[in-house]
Amino acid sequence: MRFEDINLFPDAENTFLKAYICDRIRNGAPRKAVLVIPGGAYCSICDDREGYPVARQFLAAGYCTFILGYSVKPYAGEFRPIKQVALAIKYIRENAERFDIDPRYVFTIGFSAGGHLSGSAGVFWNHPEVRKVIGDAPTELCRPTGMILSYPVVTSGLKAHRRSFENLSGRGENATQAELDVFSLEKHVDETTPPAFIWHTGGDAVVPVENAFMMASALREYGVPFELHIYPGGWHGMSIATPEVSDGKDSAFYAHVRSWFPLAVEWIESIQPDSRFLPFAASV
Repeated sequence: MRFEDINLFPDAENTFLKAYICDRIRNGAPRKAVLVIPGGAYCSICDDREGYPVARQFLAAGYCTFILGYSVKPYAGEFRPIKQVALAIKYIRENAERFDIDPRYVFTIGFSAGGHLSGSAGVFWNHPEVRKVIGDAPTELCRPTGMILSYPVVTSGLKAHRRSFENLSGRGENATQAELDVFSLEKHVDETTPPAFIWHTGGDAVVPVENAFMMASALREYGVPFELHIYPGGWHGMSIATPEVSDGKDSAFYAHVRSWFPLAVEWIESIQPDSRFLPFAASV
């Protein structure tokens, strides 16, 4: 294994892209890649709970793993985090040979507001703001193969985690509903959105479980494959639900919730890249 600290956004304060690269097994195929996106309501990066522990899990499962630190309040406006996740996916694919990665398989996984950003990578991959920053490269380079959404912030509507959207808009409490709706994922899903694995806990008092339902419903409307798991009870921020991230609450319940991880790995292995979005394959 090797580690790289990549200065992908030199002009963006407190951002980072960290790479944990598996060595290829002799005669083995290139690895698949997972981009981990911690939460923090677009005002902080919770990489201690939703970054490094998650990356270690995926690394142990045999994936080349990256962690994204993105712009947050007061620098989150102007689509910056969404541009940054797009550029991170593009970078991973463009460096696939160096990282010994199969560029057809680049997945995002995010938690809470990071779940929103993971979903934004799939919903906004061809947005005009993204096209502005990728130059002449095919926009398909920025589209994840699939997205894992962990207790995700999704809607700016009735069940919103409103602070996340206010921070992302760059307008704070002055943001209008129309300005928040620009980032409401369920309003922007279409038939080009990649497949999703979604999990949430029914007892989440911070980001209501209805966010997961809304995303699943939008995906279903457009015929996008998804897998949805709702755990009874539970609370916000359970991450990988291991003792490493436990806050001393019910350990038996943690043991149940942590089943999302092997299920997500099974899901990743079941996903085949969509041939409609592979024109980049010959150029990377």
